[in-house]
Formats: sequence, C-alpha cells, structure tokens
Amino acid sequence: MKTTADDPAPDAKPARLRALPSWLITHIAVPAHRLASEAFAATGSARYHYALLAALEEFGPSSQAALGRRCSIDRSYVVGAVNELVEEGYVERVQDEADRRRNTVTITAAGVRQLERLDSALATTQDALLGPLSAAEREQLRGLLERVLDHQAGQ
Repeated sequence: MKTTADDPAPDAKPARLRALPSWLITHIAVPAHRLASEAFAATGSARYHYALLAALEEFGPSSQAALGRRCSIDRSYVVGAVNELVEEGYVERVQDEADRRRNTVTITAAGVRQLERLDSALATTQDALLGPLSAAEREQLRGLLERVLDHQAGQ
C-alpha cells in the first residue's frame, strides 16, 4: 500500500498511545537499555558492576546485602557481580570481624578508575539517547523522572 500525505506511514503509532507517558517510557527504555549494554560491553563491565561501584564510591564500604538493597539488585546477583569485581581488582572483600557471616566490600583505586571510564562511556550513551534535547531539557527530564521514581518507591 502506497503512503500519501493523508495516509500515515505503516509503522506510525496511534496518537492515543503516544499520549501515554507510560507507553513512551516503555518504548524509550528499549534503545536506552541497548545503548547502555553496548557501552558496558565496550568497557568490559556490566550494569550491575556500574551500580555497585557507584554505590561504593559514593557511600563507602558496605556489606554485600546493603549494596544489594541500595542498588536494587537481588542478593544472588550481588554475590556474582562482587566476585567479578574482586577478580578484576576493582573491589576488595573482607570478612567482617564483628560478624563472620558478613563481608564488607570496598572500592579500590582501580575500581575508581573503572567507574570513571564507565561514567565517560555512559555520558556518550546519554548523548545518543537524548540527542534532540538541550542540556536544560535533559536536566528537566532527569528531574521529572527522578520525582516519579521517588513517588513509586514511596518516598
């Protein structure tokens, strides 16, 4: 079927869908996830690595359980991701003297450097994803999304 000025393109989305922020967020998440995954792969890391390193750098040493809660990562994934970060030399894990069942994880200098590489890669990703927005619009969007997230988290 030939598309004319009066006919929408075959892949045109209904206005009713495009008017729903939830629909838009869902469909923007797909390319956002792809771009971030590519950036992480190019640096030899994963999304969980970035979250854990960011939390450790910002909040300091932490137990694995607390890291999982802070980063919204299931405990079973935290253990594997911390194991990988230890192998790369990005974090150190030591047994807590006060509670032998607990491990404390600390970011290393190499981990800080890796976090900086990841920040740089993700900045490029943000540019690719949010290309049509000005810096002010990007900040406004970030702030609005943060408010919605906080509301959904019950804060």
